[in-house]
Amino acid sequence: MARTAEHQLLLGEWACLGILCAKPSHGFAIAAQLKPEGEVGRVWSLSRALTYRALDQLTQRDYVQPKGEEPGIAGGNRTILAPTRSGRAHLKKWLDQPVGHLRDVRSELLLKVVLADMNGVDATAMLVAQRDSFAPMAARLAAHDDTTDPVAMWRIESSQAAVRFVERLLAARE
Repeated sequence: MARTAEHQLLLGEWACLGILCAKPSHGFAIAAQLKPEGEVGRVWSLSRALTYRALDQLTQRDYVQPKGEEPGIAGGNRTILAPTRSGRAHLKKWLDQPVGHLRDVRSELLLKVVLADMNGVDATAMLVAQRDSFAPMAARLAAHDDTTDPVAMWRIESSQAAVRFVERLLAARE
């Protein structure tokens, strides 16, 4: 996936930044949270190698920085990373923005909701904006229902499911 802007991050990098904004940690512990059975990994998982690559990218962009060390289990010390002020601001801005496409609900929107919850960020305004952007699209698609076209049927069903999902998230926050 190509980066189109200087400050754009990949979803794995957002996941690492969100984990670190919730609590400073070391790469090995972050990788554990990003395993498929991990707290964040059940939404967006990364291998240990890709986790360390993401952390390197975040460090190069000055979104995270070393804050100390702790002894490792198998010998060397582990570097504790923490977000910078810029990293926290960048995450907050990203969490406040609804996703642009229905296809991003399973990956990006769900990751935003999980990371917002981890960081104590109220995602209500973002979810309202998300619903407001998806609802007209779902209505337009349903108005042109063609029961003979499987692609059209999929788009209708997935758009309606996305709206229902966001509405359930909002109801759970009330």
